[in-house]
Formats: sequence, C-alpha cells, structure tokens
Amino acid sequence: MDTQVAQGTIVTPNAGMNEPLPPPASLVGPLAWLRQNLFSSIGNTVLTILGLLLIYAILKPFLDWAIFSAVWSGPDGSVCRVEGTGACWPFVFAKFGQFMYGRFPDAERWRVNLTYALALAGVVPLMIPSVPGKMWNAVYVFIIFPIMAYWLLTGGIFGLPIVETQYWGGLLITLVVATVGITMSFPIGIILALGRRSKMPLVKWCSIAFIEFVRGVPLITILFMSSVMLPLFLEHGTNPDKLLRALIGVSLFAGAYMAETVRGGLQAIPRGQVEAAEALGLSYGKTMGLVVLPQALKHVIPNIVSEFIGLFKDTSLVLIIGLFDLLGIVQQNMQGDAKWFAPSTPMTGYVFAGLIFWVFCFGMSRYSQFMERKLNTSHR
Repeated sequence: MDTQVAQGTIVTPNAGMNEPLPPPASLVGPLAWLRQNLFSSIGNTVLTILGLLLIYAILKPFLDWAIFSAVWSGPDGSVCRVEGTGACWPFVFAKFGQFMYGRFPDAERWRVNLTYALALAGVVPLMIPSVPGKMWNAVYVFIIFPIMAYWLLTGGIFGLPIVETQYWGGLLITLVVATVGITMSFPIGIILALGRRSKMPLVKWCSIAFIEFVRGVPLITILFMSSVMLPLFLEHGTNPDKLLRALIGVSLFAGAYMAETVRGGLQAIPRGQVEAAEALGLSYGKTMGLVVLPQALKHVIPNIVSEFIGLFKDTSLVLIIGLFDLLGIVQQNMQGDAKWFAPSTPMTGYVFAGLIFWVFCFGMSRYSQFMERKLNTSHR
C-alpha cells in the first residue's frame, strides 16, 4: 500500500477526497430522454403535442372498434349485425384453421405443425451469431429440411397420405411461396449480378436481357406466364404442379430485382480490393467469394431485406392463378360463407391478415437492423 510518512504520521493518498457524485437526474433517465428528444425547444414541443393528438385521434376509434365495441363470441354472423358493434372476432376464431392451413385435411395438419417446428429448429440457431456449428446448421436448413418438408407436406412415403397442393392454402401457401422465393432469389440475383459485370459479351448481354425483361413487367404477368406458358416449353402431356409454376415465376422475378441490389453493392467496392486479391494470386472465384461479395452484401443489407419484405407481401398475388394464400383464403371465406355475413366481417378479416403480414415483415426488419449493427465494425 502506497503511503506517505510525514513527521511520523501515515497519510494515504486518497485521504480527505469525496466520493464522486452521481449525475443530476435531469441528465439521465427517461425524463432526460424526453427533454432532449421531444421537448428540447418550443418547436419540438409543439410538434410533439400535435403528434400525440394525432396518434390519439387515430388509435381511439380503432381501439374502440377492435377491442371495446368488438364481438368476441357467437355461433355465426348474426351477433355482429347489431348496430354499433365493432370487429367480428368470432369469424376469425371459426375460420382460424382455414386461415392457417387452407383445405389441408384436419387429421393431417400435424404434419404442417411439425414442418413449422423443424423450420424453427434450424432457422433460429442459424440467425443467432453466437450459436456454434453454422456450417452443419446451414446444411440442415438448405438441404436436409427442404427434403423433409416436401415429404411431410406432400406425403406418399412412410404411410403418409398424399395431400395435393390444391388443398394447401392460407398461411401455409404464403410461407412456402415466400420462403422458396427468398431462398432461390438470393443465389439467382448474385449470379445475374456477376453475369452483368462479366467481361464475356454473351454472358453479360444474356444477363442484361433477362434482368431488364423481368423488371419491365409486373409480377402478375410473370405468374400468368409461368402458369399458362411454361407447359408449352415442356414435353407434350407434361403438366407441372400449379404451385411449382408459381414458385418458379416468383423466384425468377425476385432474382432479377435482387441482381440489381447486389450489383449496387458490387459497384461500391473499390477497384483496389480486386487488384489486391489478384496480386495475392487469388482466382476469380476466390476473389469474389472471399473479398468482394462479403463486403458488397454487407453494404446492401437494408436493400436486400427490403426486397425480401416486398416479396413476402407480393405472395398475395398468387390468388390470380388459383392459389389461396392467407389473404386469398380470408377473402374467399368473407365472400363465400353467407353464415358469417355482417358489416364488420370484411374489415375484421383484413385486419387479421394485415396483422399476420406485419408480424413477419416487422420481424425481418428488426433482424436486418441487428445484423447491420453486428457487421458495422468498420465504422465504429
């Protein structure tokens, strides 16, 4: 222990010093945050008050309709036809099974639930950076799980009855189309982006032609072409499954848009990165796979996730070719079941479908922000 000896008295260095005081309450805590962000000036105070009044004006009638004046139980739509009633939630409760599974047989819906559980068992560890074994996790998610999901959902093996895709519907169709479209569009987009930047004229112009053609037409047109024209290019008598056609069309459409997003990231990488890799003797594949693409994809994470969110919402367009996704099955039940006819039934169904879409889209958005912060090491 350091001490000082002066005239026989032992004095410690910190003797007589006061303990540091905590910061003033006005500078830390919720009140400080409110003062700094919402009430820092007269203008901000006025805007904050106006914003709160606007939120109150919007939420009050919605909460009254959705909760306080809503009907929560009843055998049919007659309970929702009373004047002044709000949302008709018994309609959602009665049709919940169809909203989730479509016309999938009741006795076989455990197969869908098991598929969801197996998907979560693979996706959740893959999304958490601290979980080890990412390579084997990826092998399971991208190779093993798709095979297991196909066997479970379609059946035909191990004594499982065959369930044709025409009986699939609701959230099941939405997740299948979105998952396959997102998974396939990513590698397709990378290949097309690299092809567009290729020095080989044939590869470059074929990539450009495909990207510009697909991006020049709406998704509805692509779905019609995949549903009607695709069989014309196959062997006579071959009739691919309607869902398979939709998956091909959605994947190619999303891949073309993803290609432009990836190309934007590639153009943000300085030429010196490629020259340094070439100076080290790296091949083109290693240069792109180890040096350029990791940096390029990190730069465009927000754009990539925006494409994924847009694709997830665009799955509702498969209704045009006869596939009843979540929104389609909600509309079908609203229009085709006179038992549940009531003034508030359509709005209730749309609010329920919108809430499901919002949960998935908001989850993807928040995870992308987490990954941005995790990978943003070069700017700290």
